[in-house]
Amino acid sequence: MSDRDTRIGHIVRLGGGVADIRFEGAVPAITNRLVTLTDPEIVIEVSGLPGEGLARGLVMNPSAELRIGLAVRDTGGPIDVPVGEAVLGRMFDLFGRTIDDGPTLPDLPRRPILRRALPLSERRVEGTIFETGIKAIDLLSPLERGGKAGLFGGAGVGKTVLITEMIHNMVAEYDGVSLFCGIGERSREAEELYREMGEAGVLERTVMMFGQMNESPGVRFRVGHAALTMAEYFRDDLRSNVLVLIDNIFRFVQAGSEVSGLLGRIPSRVGYQPTLGTELADLEERICSTERGTMTSIQAVYVPADDFTDPAATHTFAHLSASIVLSRKKASEGLYPAIDPLKSYSRMLTPGTVSARHYRIARDVRNTLAEYEDLKDIIAMLGLEELSEQDRATVRQARQLERFLTQPFFSTEAMTGSAGRFVPLDATLDSCECILSGDFAGRDEGAFYMIGSIDELAEEAPDAA
Repeated sequence: MSDRDTRIGHIVRLGGGVADIRFEGAVPAITNRLVTLTDPEIVIEVSGLPGEGLARGLVMNPSAELRIGLAVRDTGGPIDVPVGEAVLGRMFDLFGRTIDDGPTLPDLPRRPILRRALPLSERRVEGTIFETGIKAIDLLSPLERGGKAGLFGGAGVGKTVLITEMIHNMVAEYDGVSLFCGIGERSREAEELYREMGEAGVLERTVMMFGQMNESPGVRFRVGHAALTMAEYFRDDLRSNVLVLIDNIFRFVQAGSEVSGLLGRIPSRVGYQPTLGTELADLEERICSTERGTMTSIQAVYVPADDFTDPAATHTFAHLSASIVLSRKKASEGLYPAIDPLKSYSRMLTPGTVSARHYRIARDVRNTLAEYEDLKDIIAMLGLEELSEQDRATVRQARQLERFLTQPFFSTEAMTGSAGRFVPLDATLDSCECILSGDFAGRDEGAFYMIGSIDELAEEAPDAA
């Protein structure tokens, strides 16, 4: 019996996207890629070894050809993807196949999608701010270059719009490579994003990878790892700075939960898989910076039923350097981006990391908004007139700041009719300082809604200040 024959097995059981394969010779290792002897191939990833001579695996791309008795070959290694500069400007699926109808890729080296995270001794902390041009983020939750930021929110509060705006603002100015990974999102969003990035002229420095909503849980569970393999190539081999954008981390957790259920594992808290923490860490810990290059990540995180105590949200919080929380209440009031300034957090917003002026203004803005939040119950019961003069001034400033922190986006110009604004951090600080000092005390709060910097307000009515 040849070595090749010993690597051939046959499917003996099928059920719910899981296949049991019996091998006469050596049983493949866990995470190995098995392929059926059909055209096209059906890929099965080994997930367990339930008995002697048996391998149990997840069917990644099921088709009508799948049946009991079908011959399966062990490839001897995990799923791999192509790496190299030729992948720039292209859109891929989990298996490294292009899905953009572009020209055929040249023959490229391939790397396994499952790799160990770098040891702490090889990591480097950057410690500088990554400017987004979005006022509420740069002021109150600044992103760390080489760090991980999460956009948390329930359904319909603007996570995808915000991450699309960040792509528009940051990728065009970014000195490096950008990689977008779509996990379990809608198919039309992939097409729209690909087209928009082409129109913006940033596609040639971007790689896109998708495991979409209609695909199997195994694909959605592994596509994040495949994207990071490509990102690691640019960071380590080409010594580039890499910006990794992921939408949506919750879908990765959800896919892991589906995989766990298919494999018959007993669920843990709130029905999630017992291995949730380990699986999320295996993905998140690969995102780090080294002496060779930085890897910065921005991740959208869906929060089920707006419950921030959900295990998927709490486990994700632990890996991030900045957490940007989107509020349904802000969205219902039309305050977009619907960022909750009192719940959002960044470890960069500390003295010594940001400038003393930035820290002071951010602290004063947060304090003013917190005082206003405390006064809302009194205002609702007794009315604004019952407040002291000082409290009324605080309320006026807080309402001006709330509206000033709204911003028209480039990514929504077609829907709103308002031109987008990129606001530099210095302009945001100058504007907030003017509002806090009372320079615009006589102005109606509505005038601050959906503007860029305070200069626009001054230009409208220079004598009103």
